[in-house]
Amino acid sequence: MVNQKVLVADAISPRGVEALRLGGRLDVDVQTGLKEPQLIQVIPSYAAIVVRSQTKVTAPVISAAKSLKAIGRAGVGVDNVDVEAATRRGIIVMNTPAGNTVSTAEHAFSLLVSIARSIPQADASVKAGRWDRKSFEGVELSGKTLGILGMGRIGSEIARRAIAFGMRPIAYDPYLSPTRARSLQVELLDDLNEVLAQADFLTLHLPMTPETRSVLNRERIALMKKGARVINCARGGLIDEQALYEALTSGHIAAAALDVFETEPPPPDLPLLKLPNLVCTPHLGASTLEAQESVGIEIAEAIRSVLLEGVIRNAVNVPNIDAKTLAVIRPYLDLAERLGRLLRQLAPKRCEHFHINYSGKVNEVETSPVSRYALKGFLEEAGGSDVNQVNVTSLAQNLGMRVLETKENATGDFTDLIEIQVEGEGNKVSVAGTFVGASPRIVQINGHFVEARPVGTLMIFENNDVPGIVGQIGTLLGNHQVNIADMSLSRGDGDSKALTVLNLDSLPPDAVLQAAMQTPNIRSVHIVQF
Repeated sequence: MVNQKVLVADAISPRGVEALRLGGRLDVDVQTGLKEPQLIQVIPSYAAIVVRSQTKVTAPVISAAKSLKAIGRAGVGVDNVDVEAATRRGIIVMNTPAGNTVSTAEHAFSLLVSIARSIPQADASVKAGRWDRKSFEGVELSGKTLGILGMGRIGSEIARRAIAFGMRPIAYDPYLSPTRARSLQVELLDDLNEVLAQADFLTLHLPMTPETRSVLNRERIALMKKGARVINCARGGLIDEQALYEALTSGHIAAAALDVFETEPPPPDLPLLKLPNLVCTPHLGASTLEAQESVGIEIAEAIRSVLLEGVIRNAVNVPNIDAKTLAVIRPYLDLAERLGRLLRQLAPKRCEHFHINYSGKVNEVETSPVSRYALKGFLEEAGGSDVNQVNVTSLAQNLGMRVLETKENATGDFTDLIEIQVEGEGNKVSVAGTFVGASPRIVQINGHFVEARPVGTLMIFENNDVPGIVGQIGTLLGNHQVNIADMSLSRGDGDSKALTVLNLDSLPPDAVLQAAMQTPNIRSVHIVQF
């Protein structure tokens, strides 16, 4: 039998390469620095590829990969892998979700200390033959307020270190529960601008999403204290680099430290790089011996597991189950993820309880992966591209969310039902779904029985049960050239409320939502996208 081949396209620890070669059952080639044309030429013969952040596994590369079964990312983010293209080809994408948490937190805190005391600048001055003590007067950390944007694994570790230095940590994370914040001894603020206004130091630990891109822009920097300091070891696009340059030049921001940039490596003529009050490092957050050994060995073991045993670990795009079980439960995975995504867009942001209940035929399958997919759909807005079926339960725990899974026999009108309810900010929101034949359906929203397809764009509105409301909304949509593909209307049982779900052919403009919310007798309106 010919051994399967593995390409290591970015440098991982020698122990990781040794782990791949262990027992001689895999042929391992180490070829780093390959660009897309070169990768397209060599990839057809490989069953797996291991990368870090430099090599891009693009759709053309995946298309050329005739034998590829697995892509291993030695790190957390998979921004350099076209996960959708891999999924379409049935290629498993795996990462190492926890291997560099401490490493990145320590690096961020090291940068924080560096800009508090101008350590790199003072070092360069002494080595240049000067003894200029007055130019490098720093500030103490004790008693200072540290603003933390994003309280996931790394943000939580930063908070612990800040407390040890006598700092006051305050945080903005719209998904973190108050209970979890209290356990971390962090003051949780609802208003991002208030965190910016109070922070002496600000550190960013957010995922990259459309909502977080340039979250620290010119307007928000203006809200910060004069003389505040900024650290970013998360994603380059979180900060508007031109706005930061202006703030550092004017002195509004006293100093900044960046481990990540919008373009990596940054162009040599980037104005930021010329500033004396900027400390920068070349994306070193995960670059410690321990972290590199950890993620190298972890991804090597995951690659061996899937190629040699057919067992999936740390998968981003499929659950950690064997292929036979996956074939049986795949429809439930898709339904659960869509229900979670629906619920996220209806529920308050800070939820402390997530309850998923299974009844009927679904109990005949392994439901743990189904619950993970539901959680992924619910938390993908909070976790961005880093959230997957492997780390989603850890993310829920970090946010202070209690996850409960229950099962019961079929009851009522459905022989097969997945119900999800969340609680937060004093509210309860629930949805449920089943199958009509082989097609998934939403069959319940907040106790109202409906029948809607979980695809495309939905408009969901609750109203007082009076005549003419549906007609008014239909006219409003028509005036904005938005076509209704399907409609489900549910009248309250014994109350005065009704709920309507519209499947729309296109996303309505903001003006539709604003006008609908101002329509008399409309209680709530939501636009949901899948």
